[in-house]
Amino acid sequence: MARESYEILVIDDGSTDGTDRIAKKYPVEYYFQANQGAASARNLGARYARGKIILFTDADCEVTANWIEEMVIPFGDPEVIGVKGFYRTSQRELIARFVQKEYEAKSRYLLKSKYIDFVDTYSAAYRKDVFLKAGGFDTQFRTASAEDCDLSYQLSIQGYKMVANPHAVVFHMHPDSLRSYCKTKFRNAFWRVRTYRKNRQKIIKDCHTPVVLKLQMFLLFLIGVLSGLHVFTRTHLPITLTAAILFIGSTIPFAFRTVFSDWQVALFSPLLAIFRTTAYLCGLSTNVLLIVIRRFCDALGSVQVSLKQDQNN
Repeated sequence: MARESYEILVIDDGSTDGTDRIAKKYPVEYYFQANQGAASARNLGARYARGKIILFTDADCEVTANWIEEMVIPFGDPEVIGVKGFYRTSQRELIARFVQKEYEAKSRYLLKSKYIDFVDTYSAAYRKDVFLKAGGFDTQFRTASAEDCDLSYQLSIQGYKMVANPHAVVFHMHPDSLRSYCKTKFRNAFWRVRTYRKNRQKIIKDCHTPVVLKLQMFLLFLIGVLSGLHVFTRTHLPITLTAAILFIGSTIPFAFRTVFSDWQVALFSPLLAIFRTTAYLCGLSTNVLLIVIRRFCDALGSVQVSLKQDQNN
């Protein structure tokens, strides 16, 4: 694609790593803002963009040579307002390879849908007018987590059509250690609570999350609850063991599909699934607990105000 047919905008969200110095060496438009979060930075870029189609990618991504061309092809259909690309990685760490295989499994599930409800910003494109009309990304998401999921959920609910293009590829830097992987899953789950509160229709089913992942969360939650009750009574032990067997069984299809391309990932995938599900449950639970505490404090404050008013009367 000719350079004159597109523009590149770099939005610096308050970095201190020399991004400004590096960016200014290249033919890009550079903008700086005090740190306000990824959602705010992306919205700023969208407002400055002059084209009718806006593409997003992230700082830890490297686009392939034909990425722009592939991302804009689906917009030949005037009904399409959003496009999701795919990613790969060249990393060789076990955790990073597991993340890639995990992503590929989700992608296979997603490609079963003609129109999708999940466009993530490492490789995303929107019609600018629709993006701005929708208000862009919710800046209440202070960290890069689920603001992209939230927007695509909203657009899907409003009836807009989005598609996936597996030929639009970027290379991504996945978490490469168990700690960073679990931290990422915790953060994503923590912020996903806000997404689900705003888009309740997507709690049960979306086109990106295989049902088996939600089943694993339910089974691990059940195991945790029953294990706690086991302190007081042993009657739940058979149910606990059954849930544990079902959980391990649910990881077998993934391991089987992976064993021929990466036997090491396949071997460790049941254990990594336990860590993933635990981190996800912890993230969800933490946010829900904070909501409950906040509501309790608000209610307590309202009661105190009411009591003071009664005393004054």
